Parts: sequence; structure tokens; C-alpha cells
Amino acid sequence: MLINSEDSKRNCHRNVILWLVFLNMYLIFGQGGTTKKILVIDPGHGGKDSGAVGVNKVLEKEVVLNIAHEIQNLNHSILDNEFDIYMTRNTDTLISLRDRSRLAASIKCDLFVSLHCNAAKTNARGMEIYYPNKENPNIEVAQHLANSILEEIIQELGITERGVKLANFQVLRETIGFCPSILIETGFVTNLDEVEYYGQPKSIRAIAMAILLGIYNHFKEQ
Repeated sequence: MLINSEDSKRNCHRNVILWLVFLNMYLIFGQGGTTKKILVIDPGHGGKDSGAVGVNKVLEKEVVLNIAHEIQNLNHSILDNEFDIYMTRNTDTLISLRDRSRLAASIKCDLFVSLHCNAAKTNARGMEIYYPNKENPNIEVAQHLANSILEEIIQELGITERGVKLANFQVLRETIGFCPSILIETGFVTNLDEVEYYGQPKSIRAIAMAILLGIYNHFKEQ
């Protein structure tokens, strides 16, 4: 996922600082829009459903919840609540897939983002983002969002790119009818380097920032 060196870790931290400076300047000079977009961030799994269990028993459900909370925190502290963000779960609770999509529908959100981690028997690594393989007017926007986020991740963090792909996951299938929806596989809990990366708060913050910036950049281009 990342080049395993102290230089890459320092670069990652420096990139986060540069992002913060850029965003603060952008907001100060009034480039942001006035209409808030509503986002639903969906940390996968939860409760008795741990998701993938990785190296050193790292749990997918915990990694994605940490990333989701950091996205919410950065939206508040850095973007001055640029987005209205709702989470399908705030704690270690199991929410049905149907209820996750119902929440998104009930608040008429502008974007649904589901967060997950990958697992493999091989030493696979990297991030991939899925959008629905169902014909719908929101498909083109979902694909653009996926590319925007992945581009931010690759350019700023050096994470291995596994591409933007089509899928028929239930949460995508049930949300694409009323908003663009994507599912992010943030990396592999079965990869030793990536698990080590997940264990660092600065790294979680960097991933969250890149995801949030990808979303931010997409909406500013509209």
C-alpha cells in the first residue's frame, strides 16, 4: 500500500499539512459553494460482524469506523462543515444493509460512500473503488467521484492503485437509484505493511483527508 520507509511516512505527514493550508486558504477567499451537500458515510460491518480479520487480528470494522470518524472530524475542523455528514453507524453496532440504504434515502443524500477493507490469501495490497454496474443516471457521477478520490489517494499518499471497478454490492444497488454511490476498499488487512499503516492515527487521518478532498474537488468542479 505504501512504500515502507521513513521518508514516505514523513512525506505523508507533510502532504496532510499542505492539504490543511490549501483548504484553509480556499475557504478564506470564498471559493466554496453556499449550498451544503449531504453525505452518508457508511463504515462497513460492525457488532458481531467483524468483516475481514487481518494480521495481528486487526478488524475491518474498526479500521473503517476510525476512517469514517476522521472524515467527519476533518469536515468540521478543516472544512468548517462544508458538508452535512451522516454516518450509518457511529459505534460498534451492526446495521443491516437495507437500513443503511434506507437512511440514505430518507435524508435525500447527495452521495453515499461505503468504507471497507480487503483481505486475501496472497500478499495483495492497494486501494480500489467500486461503483454500481446498473444502468442509472447517477452512474456517470459515481464513476467520476470514484476516479476523483482514487486520484487524490494515489497522488498524495502513494498507495498502490487497484483501479475503479463495477460491482453489484447491495448497498450500491439500493442507493444508486436516488444518489451517486461508491464503495471504497481502503486496503488489505491481510497485508503486513498496510496493517501497520492502519495502526497509526496520522495515517488514518491522511486516508480520511484524501477521501474528503476527492469528494470536495468533485463537487467544486460541478
